[in-house]
Amino acid sequence: MNEAPERSAVRHVTVSADQSGQRLDNFLMGQLDGVPRSLVYRLVRTGQVRVNGGRAKPMKKLRAGDEVRIPPVGTRPRGKAQVPDDLVEEIRGRIIHHDGDILVVDKPAGLALHAGSGLSFGLVDVLGELHEGLKPVHRLDRPTSGLVVFACHRQASVELQRAFSGRNVDKRYLALLAGELPEDRVRIDQPLKKIRDGSGQHRVIVAEDGQPARTTFHCLERLGGYSYVEASIETGRTHQIRAHAAHIGHPLAGDDRYNPGPVPAGLKRLFLHAHFLKLPWPDEQVFNAPLPDELGTVIERLRHGQEN
Repeated sequence: MNEAPERSAVRHVTVSADQSGQRLDNFLMGQLDGVPRSLVYRLVRTGQVRVNGGRAKPMKKLRAGDEVRIPPVGTRPRGKAQVPDDLVEEIRGRIIHHDGDILVVDKPAGLALHAGSGLSFGLVDVLGELHEGLKPVHRLDRPTSGLVVFACHRQASVELQRAFSGRNVDKRYLALLAGELPEDRVRIDQPLKKIRDGSGQHRVIVAEDGQPARTTFHCLERLGGYSYVEASIETGRTHQIRAHAAHIGHPLAGDDRYNPGPVPAGLKRLFLHAHFLKLPWPDEQVFNAPLPDELGTVIERLRHGQEN
């Protein structure tokens, strides 16, 4: 027997820093689980959805801090995700910091932040088995490992989203680039735009009509045809490091979307790890996550090959 749709109440949702740049229609699809896209367009067209109190078009690009009014909509309740017990215990052991304001976890590669696109659960669901009321304040791609911050209450969510959108968070990643960088420091200041390529896959490219994006690569080592780097980002665009690296002709090792070529021996994933975060709220705090063993082994093999 089918469950009857549940009727939601009017909601006013503030767009977070990691949702900045998202189209209104796609934002609503994420907020209204189980609602057909045709209904989303009708809600927008009839003015039932409002952005900062005014009408908007489905293609409108949202900005961090925008307030979106979402009307009552009949939705079918989503069943509780079935999260494997062993994964819950693994994530429990990856929690680096937890207090009354924030939780910081070292996310493994391959685990998405949210369920969807064929995934029955994400990191949010796993942590939900351990702690209630957590909300991610920024994003990390599914193939990327490393530090993710969750807010424990509304004030923390607002303050941290403001810090991320205001570029007051120091975010650094460890990455392996194909080819050897000609300089020890390479700064890329090129706007990025989301497109869909000929195969229907979403990609991000450098384009004049894209969103501002700035990445700096600091070369740590040159290892036999590769560059081991620390990447600092001033903005938080989708696939920013991956797209900027590909743009300068040094795509990330193991990146099957932007670098489908050969990979170093032993590499079975994207070589990108969020290893450092400095947060300004509630007090200045620094968090570190060491390079995962599977990536450290690749670096050691490259070093050994260089020596011989």
